[in-house]
Amino acid sequence: MATRVPEPTSTPDGPAYEGRLLDRPDEEVVDQGVGFDLRTLVSRRMFIGAGIAGAGAVALAACSDGSGSSSGGVTTTAGSVDSADLPDAEIPDETAGPYPADGSNGPDVLQESGIVRSDIRSSIGADAPVDGVPLEFTFTVTDIADGDSPFADVAVYAWHCDAQGRYSMYSEGVEDETWLRGVQVADAEGRVTFTSVMPGCYTGRWTHIHFEVYPDVDSTDDSANAVATSQMAFPQDVLDEVYTSAVYDGSADNLSRITLATDNVFGEDSAELQMASVIGDADKGYTAALTVRVDTTTEPTGGGAPGGEGGPGGEPPSGGMPDGGMPEGGAPDGAPGAPGSSGTSGETAS
Repeated sequence: MATRVPEPTSTPDGPAYEGRLLDRPDEEVVDQGVGFDLRTLVSRRMFIGAGIAGAGAVALAACSDGSGSSSGGVTTTAGSVDSADLPDAEIPDETAGPYPADGSNGPDVLQESGIVRSDIRSSIGADAPVDGVPLEFTFTVTDIADGDSPFADVAVYAWHCDAQGRYSMYSEGVEDETWLRGVQVADAEGRVTFTSVMPGCYTGRWTHIHFEVYPDVDSTDDSANAVATSQMAFPQDVLDEVYTSAVYDGSADNLSRITLATDNVFGEDSAELQMASVIGDADKGYTAALTVRVDTTTEPTGGGAPGGEGGPGGEPPSGGMPDGGMPEGGAPDGAPGAPGSSGTSGETAS
């Protein structure tokens, strides 16, 4: 239960709080502590959010790109740390998973004309978007080697599964699709923004978006040129709301079977540096933001699939992909299972 903040008392010299006069611009300002400052602000009827949600609102307002796509609702995760508050921390290198389509294991969407685009909801050159709750996400890339300055002009390739846990160019029935994949070039502030939908949750993995950072757009012709490969996670309270939609059938159950701590990618630090700041709601959509700190003085260790470089090797396995995600006979070398399927264990899925 919230503690009621006492009101100032009236004195002949003006309002006072705990014996200290307020509104005295002619007197020297003395630091009287955080508690006094907050209570004084409240006493003057200035808005202060209570608890985590209020603190998150202030932080997320700073992260928003002002696009107006958010409904204004605020969603945060208790105990999460905004990566922007950790200035010396490089984004963790992670696997690109078995379905990168960056040329490392067969399909190469980066050679497609039109891959440089911000709206990735449809296949390249097509109009029909995939189903799902609207999502706009922004990566702000900085260069630790250059004093954490904005990393302008880098190219960011982002990709993720659809609401049913399928990856375009790999899953059965969508091998010829290129949706939910795209490249953007960072502006002077190091920002890239994509328009997409919230990903589904497949067996064995926490909901995520993959991305690779390249020195420039010309460098995307070879996945070995990536200076960083990582993944962005989503807060559970956001996912719980999204997965009430029938479009995400099976995702809620899959999410209930894993935690950030047990996820094979985010488990090392529970996605401390990879957790998106998110605002919005499931009706009008969400806006997500993540600071991506890249250190060009270190050797990248991400990319490839779990247990080896370059994904599962060769083309995806033969056989059907029942229910939209898992090859018949089990998922190969870390491939995900479909929502609602038996899928793979958290030790191999990516």
